[in-house]
Amino acid sequence: MVRIVVGGQINKREIADFTCQFLGDKATVDVKGDLDAAMAMKAGQYDYYIGACNTGGGGALALALSLLGADNCATVSMPGKIFPDEEIIAAVQGGKTAFGFTAQHAEKVLPVLLTAIIEKKGE
Repeated sequence: MVRIVVGGQINKREIADFTCQFLGDKATVDVKGDLDAAMAMKAGQYDYYIGACNTGGGGALALALSLLGADNCATVSMPGKIFPDEEIIAAVQGGKTAFGFTAQHAEKVLPVLLTAIIEKKGE
């Protein structure tokens, strides 16, 4: 079972609900404030961090970037741009564990991101 924490600045509950519904019993999902979420990731309490803001990288990933390092983080959408599915999948396969996106893209990026996470976790 994969452990996911939802941080970011906006729509945390909606993102968590979508994630729970999409993954069902394949994951546990918790919602935390940014600092608590990033610290819990650093402590190994969660496998993945996901979060949204208006830019996809600022408020969604700021604390994750500072605590987990840029090598562990990826923005998968930003205003006017959703990264191709192949890039999202490659980020997961490449070992990224914290992901940020714009809230309005959640229903487009989350299915790709969550599927990639579950497939990687099953390795």
